[in-house]
Amino acid sequence: MFYYLSGTVTHTEPNLAVIDVGGAGYGCAVSGTTLAQLETGKKVKLYTYCNIREDAFDIYGFYTLAEKRSFELLLGVTGVGPRVALAILTANRPEALSTAVITGNEKALTAAAGVGKKLAQRIILELRDKLSAESTELAGSSGAVVSAVGKDKLSDAMAALAVLGYGPGEINAALKGVDVENLTLEDIIRQSLKKMMK
Repeated sequence: MFYYLSGTVTHTEPNLAVIDVGGAGYGCAVSGTTLAQLETGKKVKLYTYCNIREDAFDIYGFYTLAEKRSFELLLGVTGVGPRVALAILTANRPEALSTAVITGNEKALTAAAGVGKKLAQRIILELRDKLSAESTELAGSSGAVVSAVGKDKLSDAMAALAVLGYGPGEINAALKGVDVENLTLEDIIRQSLKKMMK
């Protein structure tokens, strides 16, 4: 399994980026969000997810680890395959996806190609269940008071970061110094993700 590919962008087209790593060109399926960060001829590091089947070896590339984690999370939802997951991540950055799940915002999900109302509802339902489980685990392991989903911005932000795969220590450190009172939930999550990527 490749954890990431580090090399030069040699070619891009919708949903595809080719990365030259030591003279071999790796074709990576990418979201529009990742594609917007890439420039032909420039160096890049893409986190990867490999989907190996009998008839295919597909590589999916992500500009951030948070986007890769969101992709893997979406693949765990019944009826969501790699193409739909990429479409959702084209329409929603990781922080927007977490916020949509927490707030039950179907419109944010149906903005993605191939996502109807029923699938959006299933994504929210299944990920919210995971979110609740992660919140409970986070509260128990960190000693922090994480209330039910929707109770307040701080607990919602902690739950959203937990569902993206971050541990209690990382979350508590990332939230230190973030203006929870005045920022929107999405901005709190975005700032925390930026701090964790440093």
